[in-house]
Order: sequence, then structure tokens, then C-alpha cells
Amino acid sequence: MKILVIQQKMIGDVLTSSILFEALRHKYPQAQLDYLINEHTFPVVDQNPFIDNFVFFTKKEEQSKQELLKFALSIRKQNYDVIIDVYSKFSSNLISFLSSAAIKISKYKWYTSFIYTNTFNDAKIKNTNAGLAVENRLQLLEPILNYKPQVFKPKIYLTAEELKNSKRFLQQNNIDLSKPLFMISVLGSSLKKTYPFFYMARLIDEIVTTTKGQILFNYIPNQEQDAKAIYNACKPETQQQIKFDVFGKSLREFIAITKHCTALIGNEGGAVNMAKAIDVPTFTVFSPWITKAAWNMFEDGKIHVSIHLNDVKPEIYNNRSKKYLKANYKRLYETFTPDLILEKLNLFLKEN
Repeated sequence: MKILVIQQKMIGDVLTSSILFEALRHKYPQAQLDYLINEHTFPVVDQNPFIDNFVFFTKKEEQSKQELLKFALSIRKQNYDVIIDVYSKFSSNLISFLSSAAIKISKYKWYTSFIYTNTFNDAKIKNTNAGLAVENRLQLLEPILNYKPQVFKPKIYLTAEELKNSKRFLQQNNIDLSKPLFMISVLGSSLKKTYPFFYMARLIDEIVTTTKGQILFNYIPNQEQDAKAIYNACKPETQQQIKFDVFGKSLREFIAITKHCTALIGNEGGAVNMAKAIDVPTFTVFSPWITKAAWNMFEDGKIHVSIHLNDVKPEIYNNRSKKYLKANYKRLYETFTPDLILEKLNLFLKEN
């Protein structure tokens, strides 16, 4: 049997959807299990023992409908028996439509349901602490497993060499691994998913005051100016504990460095999901317009903790649409002041 799972775009989505392979391998140990992803997301699934082959969706296919068609036809030639389209957007719809697979599975959309043999509506209420992002993906396997799959946690597989090199890198940069070390996800993937800079600085001040810990910032090169603005907003004594220029040069290096941290704290996004996948404690601040139930995966109130404006000011959310919340994210973030977060953050720091 040949099975192709399609999950394009974001790193967090690609990591989360990788749980399907562990479930599939238990049921079909001899099957060929392939994963179609954007090439920049590969680091989070590199070394995954349950995936046989990777099929990369590149910028060439993204930018040209002609190239996308050629790509879809090349997938057709692979003669997959099953297509599991987790992404369910135009490109993956086309790939699924042109595929010769006898079984095609995706989420239900009225305008694409004719493409697939099995479709599912996303659940709105979670049944486990895995969260809706996990539960809704696992239900896509039911037609070929013939039973409700057990919950699997996303995992990132680091090599011994990567862990050794990252430890040496930290020590060479005067990081004392016998003391608390916190990775701060200072910026989200966009401003709409980024806790206000001054507020974030106050949280970092509290972490240093409470723990006397060392601080690393998670940011990519084009975010350096914004990361520096948050650094500048911190107290001078906090700045002394921030190792601003100590960061991984690649996604795998970031993950390996994070493995040595006491916890990852900050904005909801791919970094949080990666930390969970390597069993590092997390404290997550959700954007006011993001649905917490979908992405607070495996939250237990101690090792993995999150906070949302809806947790502390639920009256704001009465009969408000997601469209309204997203459009008014700035005003909502302004009401999500650090004092609403610090009690829960300090409890997390005490526990971890």
C-alpha cells in the first residue's frame, strides 16, 4: 500500500500532521508512507522514523499554475492507493483530484467534497488535552484504520551529534547550563500574533527577577529590529541576562538549543509546538483572535501552560465573530496587560 499525506505551508501544521504517520505505521507496518510538504518545513520532520519519503512543494509550484499542474500530474504517476489531504486548499485539492488513488480523504468543504471519497467536519469541542488540531487530524485516518486512532503526540527527532554540538555552542557562548535558561518566543509569525513589545518586556523582566535565569531570544534575521526593540524595553538588569546574539543559524540548531532550556515562554506559534515535541516545558501567550482550544495541545496546567484573553476577560468575547476579533487585535492586545498574566506565569516558573 502507498499512502501520501499532504500538509503544506506552516511549520507548526507540518509538525502536528506528522502524528498521522505513527498511527499509520502501527496499522500498516509494510506500507510506503510519504509526506508532501513545503521544503522549508522539512527540519521539523527530518529523522522521523515513520516517514519513508518526502515530496517537496516548492516556490516554483506556488507561483505558477502551469508548474502546479505538472507537479500534480507527477504525483498521479506515483499511483498512490490513499491520499490524505490535511491542507485542503486549492493546490492540494488539485493534486487530490488528479490523483488515481482509490481513497481520498480530507476535511469537508461543500465546494470540494466531490473530489474526496471521505470527508470530515472539524470538531469544535475537544475531547482530550491533545487539542482540536490533533483530534481533527486523527479523525482523517478512520476510513483506513477502521477504528478511532489513539492520540499521538508530535515528536521531533534530534541526533546525539546535534545535541552535543548545541551544548558545546551554548557553553562556548558563556551559557551556564547549571542555571535556569529560558528561550523566549518574543515575536509571533505576524504582528497579529505578537504580544505587544512593551508588555513582553515586562514579562521577561519578571522571569529574570523571579528566577535569576539566563534569557535567549527566538527570532529570525528579518525580525532582528523588532527583537531589539523588545530588548531595549527591558530593564537594564534584565538586559544583562539576555544573550541577544546567541541563537541557532538554522531551524534544527534552534530546536537542539531549545532542548537544553528550562522552558520556552512567549507567543503561540511554531516554536511552542517544537518545544513540546522535544519535551521542553512551555508557557504560551495566545493572540486574542486565535482559538485556544485548537492549539493548546497537551496542556496539563503544570508542564505546558497557556493563557488567552478569553481566560481572564471572557465578557469581551460575548457574541464576537472571529472576523471581528482579528480586525480588532490591536485593541484586544492592549487590554491583555501583563498583570493579567503574571500570576499564572509565576506559578509556572515555580513548578518548572
